[in-house]
Amino acid sequence: MRTKLLNISIIFVLVLMIAIPSMNNIQRALADTSDLKVTGTILHLREGPGLSYPIITTLDEGDSLTSISREGDWIQVKAGDYEGWVASWLTASINDKQTVDKTLISQVDRLNIRTEPDISSAVLGQLSIGSQAKLIEKNGEWAKIDWNGLVGWVSTDYVTINDLPEKKVTAEADEPKVEVSTKKINKDTTFTVLVDSLNVRQNHDLNAKKIGTASNGQTFKVLAQEHNWVKIQYNDNKAGWVYSFYGTFSNKEKTTSKSASSSSELESVTIIYNGTNLRTDSTTTADVVARVDAGETYPIVGAKNDFYEIQVDDKTAFVANWVVTTTSSSKATTAIKKDKSEPRKKGTLNGLTIVVDAGHGGNDHGTTGQRGTNEKEVTLKTASLLASKLSAAGANVVMTRESDEYVALRKRVSIAHQYEADAFISIHYDATDDSSINGFTSYYMNSNQQGLAEAINKGLSHKIDLKNRGTQQGNYLVLRENRQQAALIELGYLSNGSEERVITNAKFREQATLGIYQGILNYFNGDQ
Repeated sequence: MRTKLLNISIIFVLVLMIAIPSMNNIQRALADTSDLKVTGTILHLREGPGLSYPIITTLDEGDSLTSISREGDWIQVKAGDYEGWVASWLTASINDKQTVDKTLISQVDRLNIRTEPDISSAVLGQLSIGSQAKLIEKNGEWAKIDWNGLVGWVSTDYVTINDLPEKKVTAEADEPKVEVSTKKINKDTTFTVLVDSLNVRQNHDLNAKKIGTASNGQTFKVLAQEHNWVKIQYNDNKAGWVYSFYGTFSNKEKTTSKSASSSSELESVTIIYNGTNLRTDSTTTADVVARVDAGETYPIVGAKNDFYEIQVDDKTAFVANWVVTTTSSSKATTAIKKDKSEPRKKGTLNGLTIVVDAGHGGNDHGTTGQRGTNEKEVTLKTASLLASKLSAAGANVVMTRESDEYVALRKRVSIAHQYEADAFISIHYDATDDSSINGFTSYYMNSNQQGLAEAINKGLSHKIDLKNRGTQQGNYLVLRENRQQAALIELGYLSNGSEERVITNAKFREQATLGIYQGILNYFNGDQ
C-alpha cells in the first residue's frame, strides 16, 4: 500500500512539474497579445465608452493592454483580470517607436502645444497654420515636438509629418555650417519682423545655436530661403536664420504674371498638406501637373482667382491659396470693388454680403470645455442663429460651413474674397490655462477692421452679462490675410466651468447673436 501511495505521489509531482511550465508558457502567450500601453500618468478603466461610466480600476503609465474593439475615441481592452473601456488618447501602440530626422507642419491655426499627451494637460503655446517644428517622438495619436526651443505635445490629427531635407556639412570660418538648397532671392528683398522678439539662429534648425534676437519693426536684407526659414544679414559681419512666419517680405521690384492679376511683390508659398495638387490653370478641374508634399516652398510669380501661380523648376503651375501659407502678408490678388446698387435703406442690411464663419469643424474640434463642450459644435449653433438674423434684415449671408466639416482657414478667407464680402464675422469660444479667466473679446488685425470689431463689441456689451474684455488686435489668419472688413469674436471662456454653463445655453446664444447683429447694423448705419 505504501509503495502504491509513493508511486502516486511521484506521478503527481511529475505532472505538476510538467504543468507549471506549460501554464507559464500559456500566460506568456496571452501576454504577447498585448498591443497597447498606457501613456497617461494614470488611466481609468471604465465600464463603458465614456467619462460618465463607473471606474472599474486605475491603470498606471506603461501598463500593457489588449484591445478588443473600438467605439469613437474609446477602446475596449483587457488589462490583466479586468475588461473595460479606456480613452484612446491616453494609450499608444506598443510597436510605436521614437521618430528622428522628421519635421512636423501644422495644418490648422492655433494648434495647442501641451505639457503631456493628454487633452486635459496644460497648454504651453500654439502653432499657426504652416508652422514647422522638429519631431522628437510619436506616441500613438500624439507627437512630441521642439518648436523654437519649446518642447511639448500636439495631436497628430492636425499635422503633416515629413522627413527633414538632407543636410550636407561644410567647413566655413572654423565653424560647421549647413549647406542648403535655397531659393533664388532678389537682391532687393527685405524681411521685416512682426513680433516683439524673434530668435536669430546660426542655421535653419530649431536646435541651432541662438546668435541673437530681432525686434518688432526691424528690417533685414534677405540672403536666402529654405522652407519656412529665411537667412538674413543680421549685422555688418554676421548672417543668421529666422522663422519666416513671424515677419513679412518686401521688394522694390515687381514681377509680371501672364494672368489677369498681373503684378505682385516677390514672395513664396509653402505647402501645408502632403499630396497637394499643382495644376495647369487656376481651377480645381484643371489638369494636375505634379503632387507635392508639405514643407515644399515655391516663388510666387502671379495670382489668378483663388490660386497662386508659382515657379516650379523651369515652368509655372497653379496652387490653391487655401492649401498654402505665404511669406508675406500682402496678397498678389487685387480686390475688385463691387458696383453698389441703389443706396441701402438705413436700419436694414439690404444689398450687403456678410460671411459668417463658424470656427473649427470636422477633425478640428477647437477647445473642449471643463464640462465636455466641443467648441466646434457651439460655434456652428451660434453662427447659424446669427445668419438667420442677418438674412431677416436683408443681408446676403454666406456661411463658411453649415455642418460638421473641416474647412481650411485660407479657404474661409478666400470665400470672403470671392463674394467681395462687406463683412466677415468669425465666431469662436475661448480657453486658457487659468480657469478663473472669463469674458468676451472682439478682435481685429488690419486698420480697416477695427471699426467693425468695436461696433460688435459695443453691441454685445448691451446684450450679454459677461465681462467685457474689450476690442483687441489679434494676429489670426482669418483676419490677417483678409482684405475685407473682418472681426473675430470670442464669446466667453469654455475653460471657466461656471461661464461654460452660461455660454452654452440657447438663451445666451440668442442674446449674443442679437448683440452681434445690432453691432453690425449700427456699424453700417454709422451709429457706432
